[in-house]
Amino acid sequence: MTAAADSKPESRPFEADVAKLLHLMVHSVYSDKDVFLRELISNAADACERLRYEAIANPALLGDDPKPRITIAIDADNRRLVVEDNGIGMSRDEMTEALGTIARSGTRAFMERIEAVKEGGEGATLIGQFGVGFYSSFMVADRVDVLSRRAGAEEAWLWTSDGKGTFSVAPAELTDAPARGTRIVLHLMEDAKDYTERLRLEGIIRSQSGHVPVPIAIIEKPGAAPAEVSDGAALWTRPRSEIKPEEYADFYRGVAGQFDEPALTIHYRAEGRQEFTVLAFVPSTRPFDLFDPDRKGRIKLYVKRVFITDEAEIVPRYLRFVRGLVDSADLPLNVSREMIQQSPILAAIKKSVTSRVLGDLEKLAESDAGKYAKFWDAFGGVLKEGIYEDFERRDALLGLTRFKTTASDDKLRSLKDYVGSLKQNQTAIYYLAGGDIARLAASPHLEGFRARGVEVLLLGDPVDSFWVTSAPSFEGKPFKSVTQGAADLALIPLVDAKPEQAADADAAVTNFIAFVKTTLGDAVENVRVSDRLTDSAVCLVASDSGPDRQLTKLLSSAGRLQSAAKPILEINPRHDFIVALAALGEDETPFKQDAAHLLFDEARILDGELPADPRGFSQRLARVAGRGLRKGEAAKPAETTP
Repeated sequence: MTAAADSKPESRPFEADVAKLLHLMVHSVYSDKDVFLRELISNAADACERLRYEAIANPALLGDDPKPRITIAIDADNRRLVVEDNGIGMSRDEMTEALGTIARSGTRAFMERIEAVKEGGEGATLIGQFGVGFYSSFMVADRVDVLSRRAGAEEAWLWTSDGKGTFSVAPAELTDAPARGTRIVLHLMEDAKDYTERLRLEGIIRSQSGHVPVPIAIIEKPGAAPAEVSDGAALWTRPRSEIKPEEYADFYRGVAGQFDEPALTIHYRAEGRQEFTVLAFVPSTRPFDLFDPDRKGRIKLYVKRVFITDEAEIVPRYLRFVRGLVDSADLPLNVSREMIQQSPILAAIKKSVTSRVLGDLEKLAESDAGKYAKFWDAFGGVLKEGIYEDFERRDALLGLTRFKTTASDDKLRSLKDYVGSLKQNQTAIYYLAGGDIARLAASPHLEGFRARGVEVLLLGDPVDSFWVTSAPSFEGKPFKSVTQGAADLALIPLVDAKPEQAADADAAVTNFIAFVKTTLGDAVENVRVSDRLTDSAVCLVASDSGPDRQLTKLLSSAGRLQSAAKPILEINPRHDFIVALAALGEDETPFKQDAAHLLFDEARILDGELPADPRGFSQRLARVAGRGLRKGEAAKPAETTP
C-alpha cells in the first residue's frame, strides 16, 4: 500500500447539473440501453490513443505492455460486467474532474432537451443523439466502481457511486489495480443481467464499436482466456470499395455520438506532395451542441494512426457540424500545438477537406434535392455563416444556399433558380429579412413586388441580415433589401395593371403627405409616396445608406448602435383611407394630426414593433374612434312618429 492509501475515502457531491442529469437518465425509460457499452468502449479507446501519443515523448510509459487493448469481463454469478483498458489511466484530480463534473456550456441545453424528449415519449432514440458517455452506465448499473492507475504513477484510485447524488474517491491497493489504465466495474441491475450474456455483448460490440482502432476481447467467465471480438483495424485505412454502408454508419455513430444515419459520407486518400486520409460525415440531424462555442473534437487529427489532437480546427466554424478524422503520414508524431498552427502541411489538409466537403454537398444538391433539403433544414443557418467569414469560397457557398421565397410555395429555391426567373428590367436580387417566415410573407413591403411578379427571398435566420451585407452580388446581380431605400419598381411592369394603380398622387394627397411629415417632425427621416404598396396604407423603410430595418433592430438590441437611424414613412397615395384624410379641410387639423401619428404607429406595428408612446397611441385611437362614432350617429336619418 502506498502512503496515499493511508488517507480516508473522500465523499463528494456531484456538480449540480451532473446530479440532475443522472436523475433524468436513471428515472427515464429507454428501450435502447446498449449505448452504455459503446460509450465505455469509446472512452477506453481514447485512453489508449492518448497513451500512444504521450509515449512518443516518454516511451517508458508503455513499460513491457506496449500493445493497446480493451477487455470486457463477464461475471454472471455476481451480476457484474467489467470494462478494462491499458490506456493512460487517471490521477485522483483527473478522476474527480472527469467523473464528477461536466465543464461544458451545453450541459444545461442537453438537460432541457432530454426532459422535452422524455415528455414526448421519444426516449428510445435520445441517448445516442447526445453521447452522454460515462454517465450512461447508470442506466444499467445501480453502482459503478472505477479503479484507475495513471501510466508511470505509483498510486491508484478508486471512484465509487450509486448515481444518486454523491461519489467517493479513495486510495486503492496497487495489487488490486491494473498495472496501467482503468477498470470500470458495473454492478448490474436485475433487469440488466442479460448484459452478462456473451452473444449479446458480441453483437453490441460488432454493431456499434467494430471501428474502434484498439483490439477488443471478451472474457466469458472468471479465469477464462480472452477471446478477441474486434482486431482494432482502423476503418479509414481500408479501401472504400471494401467498406459496407452499415460499417460507415457504425463508425459515424461512434465518432459523432449520435444514432442517426449520416447524410453524407466523405472518405478519400490524398496523395502527392502531402499524403493523408480523410473520413468525415455530415449528420442528418442537428447535434444539440451545434451552437456551443466550447465544443471541440469535431474532426480528430491522427498521425500514422496515433491520435494527436481534437483541437486542430480542420474545418472552418461554418462546417462545425462535420464529424470525423484526418490521418496524416507527413506530420511528425511529436507535433506541438504551435507547429499545428503554423504547419503548411496542415494548412493544405484544411483547404483540401473544406473544399471536398463543399464539393460533395454540391453534388448532393444536384443529385438528390429532397435529401439536400433535409440537410439544409438542419444546417443551412450554420453554413450561411461562411458567406461573410470565408471570402475565398463565397461563390461556392452562395451556390449551396437555399431559400424560401414569395414564389416558392414552401419549397426551397437556389440563387441560380432566382436569377433564371428575373423579370423584365429587374436588376437586383430582392430580399426581406426578419425573424419569422410567415410574418415576412405577410409584410406590406412585398405588395408592389407581388403585383409585378417579382420574387423576393424570405430570410428568417439571424445570420441572414449579416451575410447579405458582405455578399455584394450573385452572377452580377446585387442583393437589395425591400425595406431599404427606394423600391425602384417603376420600370418593372405590373402583372395585371389597373389605371388607378399607375396614377400619380393628386395635389390633395401630396399636400397631406407634406402635412404628415411636418406633424411627425424628428420622429422620421422623411415621409414620401410609396411605389411598393398596393393594399396597405403605410410602411417603414430604411434610408439608402446604412443597415436595413432588420439589421438595425439586431444591432440596436445587441448594443452595437449608438443611435439607430430614423425610419422613412412611405404612404400609399391610392389607399382609400389616405385619399379620405387628404380630402379633409383645415377645420379637421387636430383629427388629421391624430391620424398622422396613428399611421406612423400602424407602420411600426406592421414592422414588428410597438408604438413608441403606448399611452399617446391609446388616446389618439380613442379620439379617432369617438369621432367616427359621432359622425355615424349624425348620419342616421331622424326617427319619425307614425
